[in-house]
Amino acid sequence: MVKNLSISSISQEEKEENRGSVEFQVVSFTNKIRRLTSHLELHRKDYLSQRGLQKILGKRQRLLTYLSKKNGVHYKELISQLDIREPKTR
Repeated sequence: MVKNLSISSISQEEKEENRGSVEFQVVSFTNKIRRLTSHLELHRKDYLSQRGLQKILGKRQRLLTYLSKKNGVHYKELISQLDIREPKTR
């Protein structure tokens, strides 16, 4: 349910389904991260899932870094919408 809500809100903003966009990829990685995190709470010794989670976290971090350099406004909106982290205030 959460995945559909997040994806639909981004799709409405862009007026088209651009599944290759950075925002869409970050949303889908965030949903995968949340699913894997809940899985790992039950299965603590699932080391293959831990490795997969680390790889997905790295990919999402690289995409967020790219997005922050490319367009800081979209970056701030996306992290606040997904509730990933607190935006930096200076």
